Amino acid sequence: MKDRVEIIARTERRRKFSDAEKAAILAEADADGVSVRQVAERHEIAESLIYNWRSARRQAAAIASEALEFIPYGAIITTEASAAPAVPETQKAPRPASSPLPSAPEELIRPHPGARPGAIDIDLPSGVRLSVDSYVNEKALARVLRAFRDVS
Repeated sequence: MKDRVEIIARTERRRKFSDAEKAAILAEADADGVSVRQVAERHEIAESLIYNWRSARRQAAAIASEALEFIPYGAIITTEASAAPAVPETQKAPRPASSPLPSAPEELIRPHPGARPGAIDIDLPSGVRLSVDSYVNEKALARVLRAFRDVS
């Protein structure tokens, strides 16, 4: 039996650990000859918390080491018109009225309104034009392109 008796008089809020504190505790737990249980008892935290932090660290490392992928959707056809210099976004002609997409507000809320760094227009064979910029979520764009591929 343990020599220590602990009486809980009130419930405590969850403790918040900084990234530096988490890294220090994980470094302790990763040391040779030390068990997770020992480290958890030393810091008065649950063992599962250390295992969760380890898992989150592995997932973050996997994501950081993952190369960005482009999703092949179709062929790019080079024409004489596309060899001309790009026209700034403000001077481009408006989208044709026959577009199957519903009309959207002219200005979207962006961190830097008006500017569209890394603007990409994707013209799909179905006549749909997707316009994205560097703020696009890659996973969301992949889902949209898969949906259009499945519909076509």
